[in-house]
Amino acid sequence: MSRLTDAHVALAKEIIGRYPRPKSALVPLLHLAQEQDGYITRDAMVHIGELVGVTSAEVYGTATFYEMFKFEPVGKYVVNICGTMSCALMGSEELMHHAEQRLGIKAGGTTPDGMFTLEHAECQAACTEAPCLQVNYRYRYRLTPADLDELIDDLSAERLTHEIPPHGTVAKVRQHIASHRGVGVVAPELVTESPAWLNGKAAL
Repeated sequence: MSRLTDAHVALAKEIIGRYPRPKSALVPLLHLAQEQDGYITRDAMVHIGELVGVTSAEVYGTATFYEMFKFEPVGKYVVNICGTMSCALMGSEELMHHAEQRLGIKAGGTTPDGMFTLEHAECQAACTEAPCLQVNYRYRYRLTPADLDELIDDLSAERLTHEIPPHGTVAKVRQHIASHRGVGVVAPELVTESPAWLNGKAAL
């Protein structure tokens, strides 16, 4: 169990500073914690609560709303195979069975070496590309069992690290907003005028 590192605390404070209320930063801070450890530890939820001024129960309540947050260790690569209508019609059930046989685990399990976690997924919004899956939320489309074998081989041999980072990494490039580029952090109850962009649009 681990709290956020000093480097992540500094980044968390920068993220919190973008919001009019600290607790509005909960979701990006949860992503930060998961990026650090691959999943969200209890100590990290306590730490996030301290940073934004809410209880760890409130942090947990927010985190459990989202499927992408994990609360137990998972594999370096989380493979989510879509099983809803379009993918099911195009062979996702067979693809899942093949994945279970190839990895030696059932859906919901993790390989003994900690490399892969296999999961069912609801619609991944790529119905025209069925059957599809995601590896650490990076898409792969129109897969056959042979394609899946090749993907697993490439991941095992670390040939895809340039495009599929370890689980928990949301983006390979972190956004930083220069202070002179920000729109200003104003509490909603203190706003007395329409946003400038809305006024400009209305003028057109």
